[in-house]
Amino acid sequence: MTTFLDSDQQALAQEIADLLTNRSETVAVAESTTGGLVSAALLWVAGASHYYKGGGVLYTIDSRVALAGMSRDLYTNYQGTTPEMLAALAEAMRVRLNATWAIGEAGLAGPTSGRSGAPPGRTTIAVAGPLPRTTRIETGLADRGENMAAFTTHTLRFLRDTLIEAAP
Repeated sequence: MTTFLDSDQQALAQEIADLLTNRSETVAVAESTTGGLVSAALLWVAGASHYYKGGGVLYTIDSRVALAGMSRDLYTNYQGTTPEMLAALAEAMRVRLNATWAIGEAGLAGPTSGRSGAPPGRTTIAVAGPLPRTTRIETGLADRGENMAAFTTHTLRFLRDTLIEAAP
């Protein structure tokens, strides 16, 4: 079967689906530089309607305000995403979609640097839910497509690891 996901992404998506389904938990997604690939991976698993509540590609401040209900004040003097911003975004999506968990991701896919001068190949990931966590990933790459794929894998892995750590 041909798929848009690599074997690691498929395995991670299946593990996440199994963990969520076995625990009767759900997930929402607010992604940016992965361009919808995290949601696509989670939806790739048959039976996704049991655990996937919804999500969006919240690529701009306007979309984060309109779709996630974020306060525009959070983005005053915006110089790029911070762990606190991503934690707030993930929590907003979790609440908005009434999910057990939510994952938020945003960064710089490249090929150029961001407003703050941060290099391409950097993203921040936040999980909201029973065990909130944040992390920052730096690939060292300027290739947009490679970064999007790497960010997707890292985001899925971070969610999977958090779900495992939070297991009852």
